[in-house]
Amino acid sequence: MKQKFYITTAIPYVNAKPHVGHALEFVQADTIARYYRLLGDNVILLSGADENALKNVQAAEIAGIPIQQFVDTNAQLFKELAEKLHVQFDVFQKGSDTIHHFTASQKLWESCNTQGDIYKKEYQGLYCVGCEVFYTADELDANGECREHPGKKLDLVSESNYFFRLSKYQQKLIDVVLSDQLKIVPATRKNEVLAFLKQPLADISISRSNERAKNWGVPVPGDSSQRIYVWFDALNIYQSGIGYGWDEENYSKWWPADVHVIGKGILRFHAIYWPAFLLSAKLQLPKTIFVHDYFTVNGQKMSKTLGNVIDPIELIQKYGADSLRYYFLARFSPFNDGDFSESDFKIVYNADLANGLGNLVARVAKLSEKVTLQGHSRAGGNPVFSTEYISLLTQYKFNEALAVLWQKIGEADKFINDNEPWKISDQAKLTEVLTHAAGEILTIAYHLQPFLPATAEKIITQFTALKITSQPPLFPRIS
Repeated sequence: MKQKFYITTAIPYVNAKPHVGHALEFVQADTIARYYRLLGDNVILLSGADENALKNVQAAEIAGIPIQQFVDTNAQLFKELAEKLHVQFDVFQKGSDTIHHFTASQKLWESCNTQGDIYKKEYQGLYCVGCEVFYTADELDANGECREHPGKKLDLVSESNYFFRLSKYQQKLIDVVLSDQLKIVPATRKNEVLAFLKQPLADISISRSNERAKNWGVPVPGDSSQRIYVWFDALNIYQSGIGYGWDEENYSKWWPADVHVIGKGILRFHAIYWPAFLLSAKLQLPKTIFVHDYFTVNGQKMSKTLGNVIDPIELIQKYGADSLRYYFLARFSPFNDGDFSESDFKIVYNADLANGLGNLVARVAKLSEKVTLQGHSRAGGNPVFSTEYISLLTQYKFNEALAVLWQKIGEADKFINDNEPWKISDQAKLTEVLTHAAGEILTIAYHLQPFLPATAEKIITQFTALKITSQPPLFPRIS
């Protein structure tokens, strides 16, 4: 029986074009989604555009472009990045969608309000526009700056806002995280959330004045002077994109999310604020939050503020999508920061892709032409994956799963070298050796499908043909 599997990326701000950090998360989520599709599950992968942030308004003003046009243009760049990376989004939900998303977010607000969890008060605090959140002084670094956006001055804001009774849900949040009802991967991030929850939770502001929001965003139900706080509405994209508030049949089919894929910098919003909103609204919680670390450049987080952003589109144009996907997934553990380097990428590309996988495929295909070797039949139904592979992939240890496959590539190379098919004159014996080698290559290709989809399909097509023939190199060497 087919199972449903609903997975989301974080919803990126669209105040600028995407950087390579966005590409990393898109590829991680797509790899998970592709794996479950191969198992035969019904899968939806959702992403979207976080369009109602103050930073978007400010960026549009600086650019001198109307805000709607500005967010539409940048949102399209994120969609195009996904397509170029062979990432298959089934839903791309825009925050400025007044028909579906505004309706859903106002419904969520009203559901929380019905429980008595929303109230209005005067407030003053330090606001980071980069994070779209108020911080207390003890949450800032030694320079009094946001740890996520160093070098960026915080705004001192005083206004009347609506607040959410986050404090009311403190013990319930501890319970759901501790019990893994809301599972947080890896365990270090779970412990980080539990440590935060040991401190008294303060209620949080969930609206902005029209004046500060520049009349942009989802209007607060029943108060035309306020707009809904961007995180309250942006997190709800996970629901609005599948029908919450406008297609309840589809929503009930897919919710709750099976996995939210997020970066470590937005853990608090997803593991504390978001489940609290859902608990208040009497809605189901997501099952798992998979938290990845960041790419760094020279040891620093990639950031528009620091000016060290790397454009993934340029890399795709130079080296191809699957080679970049491989570097993201094989070179870095999702659970540690990793320094991104184009020079390191080239070394990995030549060693693992050109000399490794590409060379093995080319050798066996060329040798197979000598005996007119017929390809294997395509795997019927769902591929049979190894237990080790399944275990690593379902724990999101992409680098370790690929290490297992590259070990198989090494073993297949050794088999060829040990048997020296170029010296075998007996056609039956030669056919036997090459048939075995071709079968190993096909097994590797089937396992590669979630990671390198275009490359895997090329290999499978080549080695299931009526006659196996040489093809252009999968990964030409970079000189």
